[in-house]
Amino acid sequence: MIFQKPSHLFTKIHLKALRTNNFQLLFALSFTLFINMLSFAQDIPKKSPTIKPTTENDSLVLNTQDIDAIQISEKAQDSTLKDSVKPKKGLLEHIVDYKATDYTSFNQKKQKFYLHNEAEITYGDMNIKAGDITIDYSKNEVYAKGLIDSLGVYTQAPVFTQGSNVVEPDSILFNTKTQKALIYNSKTEQSGGTVIAELTKKENDSVYFIRRGKYTTAEDLDDPEYYILLRKAKVVPGKKIVTGLANLFIYDVPTPIGLPFGFFPQSEKQTSGILFPTFGEQSSRGYFLQNGGYYFAVSDYVDLAVLGDYYTNGSYGFRLESNYALRYKFRGNFGFRYENLISSERGFPDYSKSTVYNLRWSHSKDGKSSPNSRFSASVNLGSSTYYRTSLNQVNTGNFLNNTLSSSVSYSKTFQGEPQVNFSVTATHSQNTNTEQINMTLPTFQGSVGRIFPFAPKTGSKKGIIQNINLQYNLRGENRIQTTDSLFFKKEMFRDAKAGFQHSIPLSTNFKVFKYFSLSASTNYNEVWTFKTINKYYDPLEKKTISEEINGFDSFRTYNFSASLGTTIYGMFDFEKEGKDPKIQKIRHVMRPSISYSINPAFDKYYDTYEVVSADGLTTSDVEYTRFEQGIFGSPSKNFSSSIGLSLSNNLEAKVKDRDTTATEPKKITLLNNLNFSTSYNLAGDSLQWSPVRMSGGTQLFKNKMSVNFGATLDPYALDNNNNKINKFNIDNGGSLFRLTSANLTMSYSLSSKKGDKKDNNNNDPSIQENLRSGGRDDDLFGRSDDFTSQRFDEQKDNKEEESSTFYNFKIPWSLRIAYAVNYSNSRRQNEISSHSLMFSGDIDLSPKWSVGASSGYDLKNQGFTYTQLRFERDLLSWRMNFSWVPFSSRSSWYFFIGIKSSILKDLKYDKRKQPDLQL
Repeated sequence: MIFQKPSHLFTKIHLKALRTNNFQLLFALSFTLFINMLSFAQDIPKKSPTIKPTTENDSLVLNTQDIDAIQISEKAQDSTLKDSVKPKKGLLEHIVDYKATDYTSFNQKKQKFYLHNEAEITYGDMNIKAGDITIDYSKNEVYAKGLIDSLGVYTQAPVFTQGSNVVEPDSILFNTKTQKALIYNSKTEQSGGTVIAELTKKENDSVYFIRRGKYTTAEDLDDPEYYILLRKAKVVPGKKIVTGLANLFIYDVPTPIGLPFGFFPQSEKQTSGILFPTFGEQSSRGYFLQNGGYYFAVSDYVDLAVLGDYYTNGSYGFRLESNYALRYKFRGNFGFRYENLISSERGFPDYSKSTVYNLRWSHSKDGKSSPNSRFSASVNLGSSTYYRTSLNQVNTGNFLNNTLSSSVSYSKTFQGEPQVNFSVTATHSQNTNTEQINMTLPTFQGSVGRIFPFAPKTGSKKGIIQNINLQYNLRGENRIQTTDSLFFKKEMFRDAKAGFQHSIPLSTNFKVFKYFSLSASTNYNEVWTFKTINKYYDPLEKKTISEEINGFDSFRTYNFSASLGTTIYGMFDFEKEGKDPKIQKIRHVMRPSISYSINPAFDKYYDTYEVVSADGLTTSDVEYTRFEQGIFGSPSKNFSSSIGLSLSNNLEAKVKDRDTTATEPKKITLLNNLNFSTSYNLAGDSLQWSPVRMSGGTQLFKNKMSVNFGATLDPYALDNNNNKINKFNIDNGGSLFRLTSANLTMSYSLSSKKGDKKDNNNNDPSIQENLRSGGRDDDLFGRSDDFTSQRFDEQKDNKEEESSTFYNFKIPWSLRIAYAVNYSNSRRQNEISSHSLMFSGDIDLSPKWSVGASSGYDLKNQGFTYTQLRFERDLLSWRMNFSWVPFSSRSSWYFFIGIKSSILKDLKYDKRKQPDLQL
């Protein structure tokens, strides 16, 4: 490459008088004649004999008329044919753009071009920015360096960019013809890491050779807290780094951790690779390797990680973890875990062996991809003891789960008048304490939208007739009830129950006396079942025999109900002339409602059988219905006619705003709801009043505290045997109502920062792991502490104010408290059935130190619940974590220190003591 600068040319013309020199003219003429004479003073060669031409007559004579008829053959030229000889490249293949702030100058004698201060040159995909750039186009070389300012500080260091590679050296010497370069004290980013080299030789666009390079992921490249010294290395940007002898340095102090040679894969895309395991020891299972395996980068849309654990006593486990996503379509994750657990040694009395497994699947669909259909899945099923006995500490925050639940559903909507909807759902519910499992495989639901047969085609609907509407609903279930030991075995499907329920509700509503709203409805219900029962008394065995009868059967019921309600507003105004009270107004909203329902008796579906007493003489008839074990209930044989009463309350206040610039008072909520409800059975002969149920809730302290409470008040008294009698409690010498049960729950979340800390916790990966496993959306039961997984490496926000790294006068903190108490007195037991306080919190002692804890206290049994203590130290490019469960059967601890960057996440040290679980 040659750079030229046009020069300025000046021509000087001198005018002189002309004159004739006769002597010189005569000499020139004589010399010319003399030369001509010498030129022809040679012998003339003799002429050779001439050959006379001979003529022959052509036997083919063409007429001039035949010439036009001759077709002249022309060789077709291929328009795509290219010349085999490639043209020579010009001196410049691309346009050269250059600029500088101070000056640009060209030295024609030295063939050099100079750019000074904020100089920049762009040539093709190459770009150089530096304080000073010198171009020697006689050697096709470019030399770039920085500038030293008046304070002696080296500024405007070169930045060399070629394609996607960026190099920031102290200086660079680049040959534009060979594309080679010498780079001094360079800093090059390579797939999340940075290579700092004293001398780098750029061979071509894809190969670099470095000497004494430092590979690090530190943010402070001038003084990195750690680096791997690469004495000799070959770098292929975006692909690999191959090194010779390399070892780890921490703050320029060498460590014995090193390799005789190394291979560091570099890629901007997902690549497959080995996942290194962690090691440890457990007293009952021996030494172990955990979370080792292989990662498969299947495609840009799905990946797969195969992980395994192995213990020296023979216990093992494996896991499959996969994530998938298709933008604007769907996303989800899948996981399967299996563990074979062995405790103690064969032959010892405490020897045991068991297998546990867990299947998780989460799938969500983008609503915009198909607005009229939706598919979703949330699956969490497996062994009831999985979370309590699992070897992997990722399940720490879930071992207290009492319920596993799953749901997979597909729904479809057909637009039109009327609108038709249907859905197919498979559900699963599992109690991990009783190991009871309830499933529906599947549940079908279909419905036809509301139809107003008497509504006008235009305008609003008015009156009792125009508001008449009806629907059609269909529900079908195949319900399975089994236990953990029979899960997915043939016995599980043998006792399955199936049935269909059809319902057609007909309703209307209208205004009464302007302020009251009256609604009336009737409902027709038809149930289809495929299994019924038959009961009879066996006198030989002296017991009632119940046998199943397979076959189609059905029953039909109907009922009627009506309700009348209104809304009452009350305002308490505290404002007075000349006074500006803090509480200005309180608004009370009441919504009273009275309802009536009637259910006929369907005793035609009931049969009787005789039972002989022990003396063999007395007999009695027992009524039963063949539908009593149906999944949609059984028809009622008793006539029911009842009146329901309910009252809901809401209290809001307007208070003076502390902000003096506010023009309107601030509205706060005193009570979100305060509800009372009861009913009176007109058809009953005794105990006609139902207990009064009271419930309420509110938000306090800027919605940071949530309070919910409830109570049950019974108007009837108890006899001496603590059985309810048909006598009011006030007539029995007691109060108007008898408190039979009460409950109170409170949760409080506060922090030193503005905003709700709980919302921020929902983005924490460990909290998300708890939710996917069916746990809580907070850390009151602890957090998952698998620190080796990058999923739980919480990236903390940078502190806006860091006055000192040694002392933080504003200590960030957060606290979450949950309180619950339940009272029981249905049979004069007068006891607190449960009483607990749970809390969790985090404190940042300094910008780099943080501690946290999750615990609770059982106020009834006087003891601490599951407790977890957490310590974390931010070591810039490294992180250090320590988790400790100090007591209980899950007493354990876990220490971890490692590099944050995913490229070097296997450069770590961890040590743990796992709990000794009893299977």
